[in-house]
Amino acid sequence: MTAARRGALTPAGYKFLLTEPGRPRRIREHPRAAWLAVAAVCMGAFMGQLDASIVMLTFPALERQFHAPLAAVEWVALSYLLVLIAFLTPAGRIADAAGRKLIYLYGFAVFTLASAACGLAPGLGWLIGFRVVQAAGAAMLQANSVALVVTSVDRDRMRAALGLQAAAQALGLALGPAIGAILVASAGWRFVFWVNVPVGLIAIVTGRYLLPRSREHTALGRFDFAGLALLVTASTALLLGLSAASGLTGAWWVAPALFGAAALAVAGFVARERRSDSPLVDLRLLRPQAVSAGLAGALFGYLILFGPLALFPVVLTAHRAVTGLVLTALPAGFAIAAVLSGRLLPAHWSTRARSLTGGGVSAVASLALAAAPAAPAWVAIWLAVLGAGLGVFMPANNSSVMKAIPAEAAAVAGGLVNQSRGLGTALGITVVTLCLNAGVHAGSGGGAGWGPQLALITLAGFAIAASMTGMIREDDPADPMTTGPAKVPEPGGRPSAKAGGEPSAKASGEPVGKHRQRANRVR
Repeated sequence: MTAARRGALTPAGYKFLLTEPGRPRRIREHPRAAWLAVAAVCMGAFMGQLDASIVMLTFPALERQFHAPLAAVEWVALSYLLVLIAFLTPAGRIADAAGRKLIYLYGFAVFTLASAACGLAPGLGWLIGFRVVQAAGAAMLQANSVALVVTSVDRDRMRAALGLQAAAQALGLALGPAIGAILVASAGWRFVFWVNVPVGLIAIVTGRYLLPRSREHTALGRFDFAGLALLVTASTALLLGLSAASGLTGAWWVAPALFGAAALAVAGFVARERRSDSPLVDLRLLRPQAVSAGLAGALFGYLILFGPLALFPVVLTAHRAVTGLVLTALPAGFAIAAVLSGRLLPAHWSTRARSLTGGGVSAVASLALAAAPAAPAWVAIWLAVLGAGLGVFMPANNSSVMKAIPAEAAAVAGGLVNQSRGLGTALGITVVTLCLNAGVHAGSGGGAGWGPQLALITLAGFAIAASMTGMIREDDPADPMTTGPAKVPEPGGRPSAKAGGEPSAKASGEPVGKHRQRANRVR
């Protein structure tokens, strides 16, 4: 073996693989550098929600292709959701130690490669396996997306930046059904996965040059594998229990047994994290009301967002194209409100006021939808109003969570927010299914009975609960140590509040293996 080849295999040879790349000076010093970073994150937010909404369109084609029942095909989505929820928090924990930009870019690479593999899957089992890998990459992305946004912009711009990210997610969610229907009908289900590949390659390049390196790193220490196992068990048992309770065939005791297993795993996880020297989730982060109530608000918000997307394709009897257009009103209203609410609402409104307003509007819209859930024009109008209410609520809610957690734990906080979002998504679909099943069994003469009204009234109740999370927490904390980017000392020792700077040449190139505290140091 030559000396050059031996050098490539030494730690110094792959040092660059474990080091966060810096931005070019021209990008770093650009007056819009922070917003360029937000734009790069928005590409990941768009692709993640596009994939979430587009895959559902492949189920009929997969049933025909692999001669499998729907109960088996559903695992294409269920396996992805289980892995995503389970690994969001671990991915955030690793990113806080290794570097958020580094893990984010590797997440994009894993997601893109797995997307290409999904399109080549020779069987349903292979496809489910590739979706598991794809979800691992998605967890690396989503656990860091919020952290990258809030550490790239100043505190007074944080709510607007999170609004742009929410709008990108809503745009992907809105375009997914239309793009999926076109691709499945014209090119086949494999192209639903291959569409992620060019977007992923572009996102990797833009992220490499536009995203700033991490300011702070926390020591990873010993990894909490026992905590991870308990978290995976709790998430899996909970979602399987909800699926069983939603009408899947099986013995009556299956759902209660799964819920019991989930409760035991949660209790074991809490006990483990309290005793661990290097916990997967530092439970002290959940003590502030802004964090615990905000995570509950994120769960309720996405439950309300995804519930109607599961309900109205079943309720509306119009042509599928009309139904798709009607459903687009929900994420469209969400995106518009997320972007414009910061400008249209009074600047002095607090997070509490925005949360109460957004949740209240969502509750009113849900009750209005219950009045005529099968009239397309009426449904489209009130879905847009519902989306607007959520577009006001979600950025303010997520901003309050991120501001209440120290900057060095931003990726863990982002993982917790996204985990709440994933659970909310699963609960939204499950709650609607439960209500529809209840309506069918209790009604007479066939059809959905009063299930749609029950589902919408239930969603209104969750909207009121989301509003209550804004009342039980304090407004934005004033402590500068918990309000986003820390002030960065410049070479001459003068403090600077500029976000997103880069280190000197001497400071660059340090491998991730040296896990030590690097506070207030822009990378």
